[in-house]
Amino acid sequence: MLAQGGCRWDENTGAINMPIYQTSTFSHPALGQSTGFDYSRSGNPTRSVLEDLVSRIEGGKRALAFSSGMAAIDCIMKLFGPGDTIVVTEDPYGGTCRLLDKVYRQVGIEVVYVDTSQLVEVEKVFERNVKAVLIESPTNPLQRIADIPAICRIAGEKGAFTIVDNTFLTPYFQRPIALGADVVVYSATKYISGHNDVLAGFLVARDQELGEKLYFYQNATGAVLGPWDSWLTLRGLKTLPLRMECQQKNAQEIAEWLVKHPRVTKVFYPGLPDHPGHNLLKSQSSGFGAIVSFEVDDPALVPKILSQVKVFLFAESLGGVESLITFPAVQTHADVNPDVREKLGINDRLLRISVGIEAVEDLVSDLASAFEK
Repeated sequence: MLAQGGCRWDENTGAINMPIYQTSTFSHPALGQSTGFDYSRSGNPTRSVLEDLVSRIEGGKRALAFSSGMAAIDCIMKLFGPGDTIVVTEDPYGGTCRLLDKVYRQVGIEVVYVDTSQLVEVEKVFERNVKAVLIESPTNPLQRIADIPAICRIAGEKGAFTIVDNTFLTPYFQRPIALGADVVVYSATKYISGHNDVLAGFLVARDQELGEKLYFYQNATGAVLGPWDSWLTLRGLKTLPLRMECQQKNAQEIAEWLVKHPRVTKVFYPGLPDHPGHNLLKSQSSGFGAIVSFEVDDPALVPKILSQVKVFLFAESLGGVESLITFPAVQTHADVNPDVREKLGINDRLLRISVGIEAVEDLVSDLASAFEK
């Protein structure tokens, strides 16, 4: 399905690839008639084909493509209002915390952070007036794993939504709707587009009614994905399985190498058998992803590694074919309170790597040289 995403759409020309409909508006056949497209904020053929493909691979009823992953989460939050409580994974992407704490708390939405890898902690917090739980699993950057089916059952019994950020694993490795989730969110900037050349996000709704409600908010606020970026994302999806398999294989080998390094004190990768979430993730997904975080024994080693790597690129983001290395405490999680960061383990010795498709021998050699220089 993915390799031929967008094929056969244009029957008039037989174009193999989905055309880019770079237009803001569409003419009407006659008064009171429409081709199904009127204005590109409300719908564009290139974006619609992409959304339909993502909906089908995810197993949802409606997918919506946004201008970024944060725009997608912002749209979800339009479902809630003053007095509502949202339970959130305690160590998510820092931008999620920034949006929730500095925007939505200000309008009266209570945000409660919980270690969603501990089911008993999730059960406790549902004693409040909880409207939704937002799970990130695996978490960024500490790779904690949530029991998604169990949390979905708890939330469902309380009449709350379950929203799962599945950015790290994509629908290729994990399908949260099949596990019980109501909405799945993606930063499609990452693995779904896969080439570090697009900003994009997705929401996928389990049922049509919820999908239509989210579409209303998207159309009202206008944070839609443009036709050119929709085409690039569609192109990226064609190779998603190949990229994910290669990146995961590389990540596993690098994680195993890091475990043995004398300067590394901790390795966070769920593909390692001794990772606390290893067996749980195996039960609800078909893969472990390609993000590896690790702690070194001395904070002074961090700037040394970042300055010495030659194959890895010192850059934020993740999920592209190029391997990246990041210092979460001052980059992706800079907006998180320093005391909270330290409590969670996002400290001055923690590095995160997004493993690409380069030869794994080159990647390991690059890290080894950076440690030694």
